This record gives sequence, C-alpha cells and structure tokens, in this order.
Amino acid sequence: MPPAITLSGIPDFPLIEPGDALAEIIHARAQAAGLALQDGDVLVIAQKVVSKSENRYADLDSFTPSKRALDIAAVVEKDPRFVEAVLQESSDIVRYQKNVLIVAHRTGVVMANAGIDQSNIAHGGGGGHERILLLPYDADASAERLSTELFALSGARVAIIINDSSGRPWRNGIVGIAIGAAGLTSLHDLRGEPDLFGRHLAVTETATADELASAASLLQGQASQGMPVVLIRGFTPPKQEAHKPARALVRDRRIDMFR
Repeated sequence: MPPAITLSGIPDFPLIEPGDALAEIIHARAQAAGLALQDGDVLVIAQKVVSKSENRYADLDSFTPSKRALDIAAVVEKDPRFVEAVLQESSDIVRYQKNVLIVAHRTGVVMANAGIDQSNIAHGGGGGHERILLLPYDADASAERLSTELFALSGARVAIIINDSSGRPWRNGIVGIAIGAAGLTSLHDLRGEPDLFGRHLAVTETATADELASAASLLQGQASQGMPVVLIRGFTPPKQEAHKPARALVRDRRIDMFR
C-alpha cells in the first residue's frame, strides 16, 4: 500500500470552560466517534480550548494603559487596554502600524497581538465588560501534560500539538502553526542526509509540527466549525531523533532577518 496519512476531526466536542478535564473529554469524544487512540497517533488541539480549560481569561478593565501602550494604540488604532495586555504578554515589539501589532510573545513565538484573542469566547458579566483570552502560560508544558494524561486514560502513546493561526513573512493569509508540542520532534534536522542523487543536504530542516498543525487547521477552520481537535494517523517522522518541543521552531533573533 502507498503511504497515507489520515486526518479526522473529533465530532460533537463541547464548549470548554475553565477547569474542564480536557484530556478526559478528548478521550471520551474520540471513543464515542470510533476513534480510539493508538500508539503513534498525533492529536492537534486548538490553542483556544487549551487556554479556556486553563482559565487564561482576563478582563480588559483590569489593564491600565501605560504611556507606551497609549502611544502604540494611537498608531495601530486599537483599544489601549488591549495594547497594554499585549505588551504584558510580550518580550519585544517587532513591527506595528495601523491595524497591525506584531510582537514576540514571552515564550518566543512571533505573532500578531501576542496571540490574544476576543473571537469565539463568551463576553459575560454585564456592564459592558469585555474578556480576552491569552495563550497558555507554557504551551509545551500543556502539551506534555495532555500527552501524559491521555496515556493514563487510553494506554496509547500519542503526540500532542497545540496549534494557533499565524501570518507569515512574504505570504498573504494565515496558517496553523505549532505553539506547543510533546511526544514528537517538532523540527527535523535533515542536514547531512543524501538527496535522490547522493548530494548531502546542507541547510534543510523540516518544521514537522508546523506542517501537521497547518494540515489540521483545514478541518478546524477559523470561525464557527466547532472542531478544535483533529486526530492524525499514519504519520511517520523522516528519521528518529530526540523529541523537540515547539519552542525549537522559534528562530534565534540573531539570525532572524525580519527582527
């Protein structure tokens, strides 16, 4: 049989609330869908449900804009409270202009608004209160924890990727990228491997976790699809290496031509 990879969205996934046992819900919904977890499976989980389960909500009113936030907000034309939240979640400002604020999140990943989102979350409390949702505090650690919990529930050793949407230099549109990973090598180093003609690769590294994250995002969607968890089966890494978390995908600033 020719090599094949299958992607299956886990259906009937409930809305996640703070404190929900995410691993138990994933296990139960996969079982109910006839997708019992197996060794070697990869689960791609949307960042938003991980953040919700970890109660990474914040109220915009809790942020008092600094002068820096006020100055940047005037340029990007965003709520100064929101800009202050972005600054507090960031280690560096990369670029900003009208409607665009690109920063390095404190975990290293470069993205718009430090990954802070206001879509697909409930804004409760009355009185005009607005909530925002932050990225997981440490997405690699979250992925490791979910992998461990799912092994305890299913007996299967599955890899976990936590993905989010991001733009890219040179290209229009957004794609899924891995912001957290466990149980697989996020970045495969192919340097020294021969090509079809025996020439050794000199610079090639494959962002495997990003490729899987992007493939899964086709099923997850960006709006109201309600499909936050995708099961990938049949993936075989190019070669065996020690596992590398998603932080290995962040390019060192010293060699990043865009910073």
